[in-house]
Amino acid sequence: VRNHHERYDGNGYPDRLKGKEIPLFARIICITDTFDALKTDRPYRKGKSTNEIVEIIKKQSGKQFDPEIANLFINLINEKQIIP
Repeated sequence: VRNHHERYDGNGYPDRLKGKEIPLFARIICITDTFDALKTDRPYRKGKSTNEIVEIIKKQSGKQFDPEIANLFINLINEKQIIP
């Protein structure tokens, strides 16, 4: 949990880890936490659609997110294994 704000490209925090230095669980939580944050309505904005979020994940693959996990997550959404 400590490292779920690390970014795959090394620009995250608290330890500026990158790539596979980031524990697998943290790489998974990073993408699921982001999905939830974008999907959920906030007092200052409406939640985004699943399609919008998938596009954001694709653009951030290799930057914010582990590309393998991003692809798996998108596949799970497309296969209706994750029901947003």
